[in-house]
Amino acid sequence: MKKPHKAFEIALSAIACAAAAGFLMLGSVSPFLLATGYLVAAFAVMVPLSKDFWWGSALCFLAAGLLALPVSLWKVVPYFVFFGLHPIVNRIQMRFVQKKPLFLLCEVAKAVWFDLAMWLSWIVLTRMAGMVFPEYIETYFFYILFLGGTLFFFVYDVLMFACQKSVDTVVARIRK
Repeated sequence: MKKPHKAFEIALSAIACAAAAGFLMLGSVSPFLLATGYLVAAFAVMVPLSKDFWWGSALCFLAAGLLALPVSLWKVVPYFVFFGLHPIVNRIQMRFVQKKPLFLLCEVAKAVWFDLAMWLSWIVLTRMAGMVFPEYIETYFFYILFLGGTLFFFVYDVLMFACQKSVDTVVARIRK
């Protein structure tokens, strides 16, 4: 199979970056769409990864976050610390981790990373961005995060692996 041209990598990464930045900005102005913005931005980072464009994906992640910064500085923090990097880490794991014990160790490390990233995000969103959560969440936050969040992460991670496979299938149809 012929190696794709560099211009194709740049174009695919630029389109993914535009989609990611657009949804991050949309999520930043509407609290209702904040989580959707993070997820769609993560899906956009998957697009260059589907063709193994590592630099394109890294630049897509970085540029999308930087483009969304002027709209809302603090609401982009969860994207930078977890949601934008997670597809790249998953692709590295898919590519280089073959043995089951190492795979499980990676999953536990990613779960700890998720919990710490969500804790940092909660601190930033409540104290610096001024978001207000219901009182029961404020009261039981650490239980919700470290028990419910960890269980949620494993489901989220499996779904993100499945989404990456779907993106791989769709992008494989693109011809130069």
